[in-house]
Amino acid sequence: MISVNGTTIGETEILAEMQYHPAPSREEAASAAAEALIVRELLLQRAAALGIAFAPGVAESEETAINALLDREVRLPEADTQTCRRWYDNNREKFRSQPLFEASHILYLAPRDDADARATAKARAQTALASLNEDPSRFPAIARAESKCSSAGEGGRLGQVALGETVPEIESFLFALEEGQVCPVPVETDFGFHVVQLHHRIEGKDIPFDEAEPLIARELRAHTWRRAVSQYISLLAGGADVQGFDIKKATSPLVQ
Repeated sequence: MISVNGTTIGETEILAEMQYHPAPSREEAASAAAEALIVRELLLQRAAALGIAFAPGVAESEETAINALLDREVRLPEADTQTCRRWYDNNREKFRSQPLFEASHILYLAPRDDADARATAKARAQTALASLNEDPSRFPAIARAESKCSSAGEGGRLGQVALGETVPEIESFLFALEEGQVCPVPVETDFGFHVVQLHHRIEGKDIPFDEAEPLIARELRAHTWRRAVSQYISLLAGGADVQGFDIKKATSPLVQ
């Protein structure tokens, strides 16, 4: 049995809370659920002590009280421009737009586990490449006739593609190709073999600090808030009589 300053948290409550704490084992889920309920009880007891009214057992009312308590007792320094600038300079990769590619492909479909189909698909892709080496303008016609991708109807056109919107093997070649170039080798993926052409590459651009500063300030405030609330709850736990659970030795963050 667990109690917080004399208030009992029963097994039924822990079992009900476990659904919100998925974990590799039942024991870990139960521990996380118990910890969450202890933290909630600590906060509600502190709210009651400060005269913040709420309806016990009514989730919405309790959440409102907890939010009011944290707003009242947790103070955060605001991130000034100098702090935001330092974060910006140390994390420039976060403030750069992703490159975009305008490309086409012809897909010769073949499953990984079908060696004969893979060999046939590769041979057909090589034949298409040989034809395109003589006349690159035939790319749309070959795509319409032979590609097994839904883009075949558009002559193989994929439109603008951002990082993560196509497979890594194709992305690697899109970075390497010159604009207008057909990839000189078939590109092998889990789907089969692709003949790829890059039409245009739009390079990523740095986001100016003036545009990034509000985003940085919000991110820093959120990080500081989580840390400050966790420290506040640790302080409450340190002064509480918690039986049946060692809250001071909990390995998970007190506040997510």
